[in-house]
Amino acid sequence: KDTSFRRTWDRDEYERRARERNRQEREQDEDEDRRRKGLKPLHRDRSVQPSRDLLQARTEKVNLTLTLGKTQVVQTSGSAAKQPGFYCKVCDCVVKDSIAYLDHINGKKHQRNLGMSMHVERSTLEQVKARIAMLKERKRQSKKEYDLDERIEEIKRQEDEQKRQRKERKKEKRKQQQQTLAGNEAKVGVDADMA
Repeated sequence: KDTSFRRTWDRDEYERRARERNRQEREQDEDEDRRRKGLKPLHRDRSVQPSRDLLQARTEKVNLTLTLGKTQVVQTSGSAAKQPGFYCKVCDCVVKDSIAYLDHINGKKHQRNLGMSMHVERSTLEQVKARIAMLKERKRQSKKEYDLDERIEEIKRQEDEQKRQRKERKKEKRKQQQQTLAGNEAKVGVDADMA
C-alpha cells in the first residue's frame, strides 16, 4: 500500500529547533539570575539576536472599557480574536481580565514582539534640568490669579442679566395671553351675533 499521503516530519530539524530554544531559555535564566545578584549578564555572541530599541512610553491610551456592558457570543472553536477577554494583536493571545491584560502589555514577551528591549534610556543632567524648567513654566502659565472683587462683579452682572431675561419672558407671555384672549372675545362676539 502507498502511505505517502501522510504528513512526514523532519525530526532532525525539529530537534535542532528544540535544542536552540532550550539553549536560549537557559541563557536567559542564567542572565536573569546574574542580574538579581547584581552582576552583569554573560557576554555571548549577540550577532544572532536582532538589536532592539530601548523601551519607550506608550503614545496611545489603553482602552479597557471598550467592551464594557456589551454582550458577546462565545465560540469555543475559532480564532483567538473571537474568544472572550482581552485580545492582543501583537502576540495573538487572549487574557481573561483587565489586570492580566495590563500585565501582559507591560511584560517582556509583548515588548520583545514589539521589537523593544526592557532597558530604558538614561537621561542626562541637561535633559532633566530642561524637563524641570519646562514643567515649571507650564505650571506658571496655567496658574491663574483670581481677583475676588472682579469675580463678585462678574457674578452680579450675570445675575442681573438673568433677571432682565426673566422679566422679558414674562412680558412676552403676558402679551401673548392678552392677544389670545382678545382673539377669543372677538370670536365669541361674532358667534353671539349669529345666534
